[in-house]
Amino acid sequence: MSKLAKTITFSFTSNAFERTKATETFTFEELEIKESLSEKELGIKLDRIHQAWIWDKLNVSGNIVIDKPETFQ
Repeated sequence: MSKLAKTITFSFTSNAFERTKATETFTFEELEIKESLSEKELGIKLDRIHQAWIWDKLNVSGNIVIDKPETFQ
């Protein structure tokens, strides 16, 4: 019988922007997490990875353009 890999699912939803959300599931191996970590160590590591994942998903660029009306002569 094969051992099933432990997985963790990250997700977020924006309260400010409709339809801005993401969900993704990873194995502990993909995230390079040792299953031998204590519950506290695991919580700290997952919190850091989750925050980095969210910021990566929200990695956007933008600019503001102000149109200046042509002056009449």
